[in-house]
Amino acid sequence: MKAGRRRPRVAVVIFPGSNCDRDTLAAVEATGGEAVPVWHQSRDLAGCGSVILPGGFSYGDYLRAGAMAAHSPVMAAVRRHAEAGRPVLGICNGFQMLLEIGLLPGAMLMNRTLRFICRDVHLRVERDDVPLLTYLRRGQVLRLPIAHKEGNWFAPPEVVREVESEGTVVLRYCTPGGGLDDGANPNGALNAIAGLVNSAGNVLGLMPHPERRVRGIVGGEDGTPLIRGLVEAA
Repeated sequence: MKAGRRRPRVAVVIFPGSNCDRDTLAAVEATGGEAVPVWHQSRDLAGCGSVILPGGFSYGDYLRAGAMAAHSPVMAAVRRHAEAGRPVLGICNGFQMLLEIGLLPGAMLMNRTLRFICRDVHLRVERDDVPLLTYLRRGQVLRLPIAHKEGNWFAPPEVVREVESEGTVVLRYCTPGGGLDDGANPNGALNAIAGLVNSAGNVLGLMPHPERRVRGIVGGEDGTPLIRGLVEAA
């Protein structure tokens, strides 16, 4: 980034129960952005160019994951931001929120084990032609951590056909070599779907946590391209 140039401002929305907000704020700063915490009761996004809905357990996941957060005052601003074609990234609980407000299709069921899962997984990049994925390449395999109990993406058959035909699947659970195998799908998600983008390409949701992999000292930097893409899109 050139000297004197203003850093891109990225809003990190914080809900009661968010537990990845500080990691996300730090990840934005580490990739050249100005991280701006925005409380869930805010009605605007503080002039930020990009938005991240971080992981955690907003409102204790009462009713179901993301359901109560979907009705927070800030979500009207998030919707306006998305509908204006500006970048939104939902990570884990944030992905669940995007499903709840209809910015992405489908729903999250409990993992097929009915247990909370916290471990690293491998992900195959399915697209690299949208701004948020500009630093990735199609077919690349990432290793990122997951930490969820409701990450089993589900949708009616016609919706599954639609996301596949329109190419809005951006990440799939895979083997270390990039192959698709049921054993590599940790939660039972249909078609091993770990991440989706909307048809316009500006709203992305994923269950794994890229913000936890932006420095080698904490296990690797495979999450850096995703966060940097969002920062620069701002």
